[in-house]
Order: sequence, then C-alpha cells, then structure tokens
Amino acid sequence: MSVGFQILLLIQSDKFAEREDVIANYFLIFGAFLMLIFFIWRLLYFFEMAYVEYFNKKLFVNHVYFRKRKLTKSQKAILRQNFKFYQKLSLKYQSYFEHRVHQFINRREFLGNNVEVTEEMRVIISATLVKLTFGLRDYNIKSVERIIFYPKEFYSRTNEAYHKGEFNLGLKALVFSWEDVLHGYEIQDDNLNLAIHELTHAIHFYYMGVRRRSTSAAIFLDTFVELTNMLDNKPELKTKLVQSNFLRAYAFTNQFEFLSVIIETFIESPQLFKTEFPSIYSKVKTMLGFNFSGY
Repeated sequence: MSVGFQILLLIQSDKFAEREDVIANYFLIFGAFLMLIFFIWRLLYFFEMAYVEYFNKKLFVNHVYFRKRKLTKSQKAILRQNFKFYQKLSLKYQSYFEHRVHQFINRREFLGNNVEVTEEMRVIISATLVKLTFGLRDYNIKSVERIIFYPKEFYSRTNEAYHKGEFNLGLKALVFSWEDVLHGYEIQDDNLNLAIHELTHAIHFYYMGVRRRSTSAAIFLDTFVELTNMLDNKPELKTKLVQSNFLRAYAFTNQFEFLSVIIETFIESPQLFKTEFPSIYSKVKTMLGFNFSGY
C-alpha cells in the first residue's frame, strides 16, 4: 500500500469521525430540547392544577392543536342542522369543534345491531360529546371505545330489562336506541336528551379515573362536589329543587343520575335554569367551563 493511499484513508477516516461527532451532537441537542419541553409542560401542568384547585376553576389554555382536522361538507351539514351551539360559535371555534368531532369519529368504533350505522349517527353522537366537553381541554374520553346502535329499545343483559341507552364501563361501550337519540334532538328544550344523559355518565367515570393528572377532570369533579355540598348545606335550596319538579324525579336516584339529569337540563334550558336556580346554574356552568353564547 502506498504512502499516499494511506494518507488518503486517514483523511477519510477523520472526516467520517467528524461526521459521527456532528450527528451525535445533533441527537444530544434534540434530546435536551425534548427534555426541556417536557419539563416546561410538567411545570405548566403543576401551576395550572394549583391554580384550578386553590384560586380559580379555569384552564390556562383550552384549545391546543398541532394540526386541525376538517369535516366533510355532509358532516358539517349535519352539525348545522342539529346543533345550534355549533352555529353560534365563531368561525375559529367552529374549526376547533369540527376538529374534535373528527378526532372522536376516527378514534372510536361504531357498530349497528339490526341497523346500519350512518354518517348522521356518527356525527350526532360525536358532536354531543364534543359539545359537553368543549369548555374543557380533556375531550378524549377513553372510557368510550365503541358505540353500539339498536333501532329501538333493546334488551340489556346487565339488569335484564329493556333500555333506551346505557353506558357499560367494563366494555367501554355506549349503547343507544337510535330512535330515542333522534327524539332527544327533535324537542330541544324538554330536558330529555338520551345522548347527553349517557355521554355524561361516560365523562363522569372517565374523569374520576384521571382526576390527579387532568385539570379538566379536576374542574369538573371538584365543582360537582361543591354543588352537592352546597345542596347539603342549604336544605331549603335542596327542598325547593326537589319540590319544584324542575328536575325530573329520576335525578334523585343517585349522584350519577343527578349529574346526568342536571347537565341535560343545563344544556337544553339554560336561561330558565339560570332564572330559577342561579346558584346551581353557576356551578354547572363552571363545571363544564361553558362561556359560550346562550349560556
């Protein structure tokens, strides 16, 4: 091997080593950057949770999306037809709403039992969930992995009875009579909405499982505790609520049904609710983070 060739090999070897060092440095810098981002995120979470728990039940930031997804024209048409809430949002917030609906539809399994699952079914259920959580950041309700539709009332093996809807935590499934879901949207101020009722159960159970690591869950659950404590400490208010029949009797079955019925009522009759029971209304509004037109 000639001396010149050996020198050439040494030069190439040195250049290769330099390139390796440069690549290694890039990886170190990138890793340090990721660690810094994670640290800042954890720090912000800590301060936000402390702020929510001790000062004000309000998120620092609600809508953070790296890439907003869009709905099809037909999906948007279903939203406009069935959700006045969506219609009243600004264009910016409509795009946020659409993104969340898109994410829910594409991350869940929709199944039909003796009924064909349609786009309308997917959009209405997804948009109902998005509406309920639109004032909160944590909308990816992982207690729901699949939604099952029946054409009408169905027989449930859970308690061997006919149901219009149910939430099965063990199976992470919501089950609906589609006929009754539609009925809930035909009359939008009767405080009876099957989709809202069952989805509230799903949200409630999910938030109970993530309370310590979700500020959205902290706002929702802690404010609900404040509401129930307020009613316990003000028996005259509780008596007035019960005797007024403002909430249907089923609300007083247990805490879970109370929450679902009170949110149904808040969503469908906000102005009447605010007039009749302003202190209770205020708690529900805080619980959902609802600072939107009409509420």
